Amino acid sequence: MSRVRTRPTRDDTREKLFEAAARVFEEQGIGGASIEAIAAAAGFTRGAFYSNFKSKDELIIAMLEDHVEQSMRRIRDLLERHKSLADFIDALKTMDRSQQDPLGRSPLLHMEMILFVARAEKRRPELAKRLRARKKLVTDIIETTARNSGRTTILNPTWAGALVLALEDGFRLHRLIDPETTPPDSFFRAIGDLQRAMGISSA
Repeated sequence: MSRVRTRPTRDDTREKLFEAAARVFEEQGIGGASIEAIAAAAGFTRGAFYSNFKSKDELIIAMLEDHVEQSMRRIRDLLERHKSLADFIDALKTMDRSQQDPLGRSPLLHMEMILFVARAEKRRPELAKRLRARKKLVTDIIETTARNSGRTTILNPTWAGALVLALEDGFRLHRLIDPETTPPDSFFRAIGDLQRAMGISSA
């Protein structure tokens, strides 16, 4: 009889390394975390780490890329199921963060990793690529919800998408630093104000 394959797939290994790296980064800091510590936390050898990533920087870039891809997939799925802007925003509000990837569950770590990569000028194009993908997604959402409501927007959708993304990142940072004066619904309240300014119906 043939033996059942029990060795983890490449995707399984990467996912375990992502989860382990998130834990180690939060405990030891991104700069202080070693490849050995990350591999050990994932239950792998140093060799297993290097069979997937050439360096810690490459691991971080992969984690950021995975986060953006998963976030975009979840949001596009929500947009497909919730056609009106009001329903879509309600679905966003109730999204289960515990089911997300490590960076989705920890906004602070996500921001720390972005800043860590941004310190290396040669790595910034990697971040810019993902930022543009996020902007494109938000622009698509604005155009789709406006079209579904039968209205046209006052603001250029691309510029409106940049505004929405800046609001999201800004309120996330403010919430981390000063939660007392930044309510959890600050971003969505701002979206409501922006929505009215753009003349998009919520129906």
